[in-house]
Amino acid sequence: MIEFTSRQKKIIEIVEKSQPITSQDIATLLKVTRATLRPDLSILTMSGVLDARPKVGYFYTGRPHVNLIEQQIKSIRVEDIMSVPVVVTEEMSVYDAIVTMFLEDTGTIYVVSEGILVGVVSRKDFLKNAIGGIDINKVPVAMVMTRMPNITTIFPEESIWVAVNKIVEHEVDSLPVVEKLVDEGKEKLKVIGKISKSNMAKLLVELCRE
Repeated sequence: MIEFTSRQKKIIEIVEKSQPITSQDIATLLKVTRATLRPDLSILTMSGVLDARPKVGYFYTGRPHVNLIEQQIKSIRVEDIMSVPVVVTEEMSVYDAIVTMFLEDTGTIYVVSEGILVGVVSRKDFLKNAIGGIDINKVPVAMVMTRMPNITTIFPEESIWVAVNKIVEHEVDSLPVVEKLVDEGKEKLKVIGKISKSNMAKLLVELCRE
């Protein structure tokens, strides 16, 4: 929820008690100019706490104020902030996949076959199998990956809000951004991007700066 300033809270009290009331009357009661109040009134109307009617004045809506950051996040699409995915083929050895992971500085690798998503492998998967004693130079990454359909995906046109909820619900570090392809009557998923916790953190920093 938005944390209103003391003056904004006072404006809400005035409007609630004296509605409808003009901006000039509010300014007079607060002993400030209308220009001084303009940003406060804009925030209060944008948040839904007040309603403004031309030539009438301001009304108190009685509705809980809106979280503007939440609104903005819901308006941003996945494709607006997604990053380039790190992709390998099923045949690559676990050793080479681990090297790729560190060279690309990523926590998740997407496994494809002819461009189609077939699996996902994470640092945890590599660590678990390395401890298990497999020969990482000979075993292909297909042997240790999580396979479709047990992979949570996201489409580029979906909201960041949906992506955040999927990441939290499924306890994963990232989601492959995919688009649907139809091949011989069957729907398949092509990886076109990645949305991760890092993407979310960067977005949050940008929104707070704004």
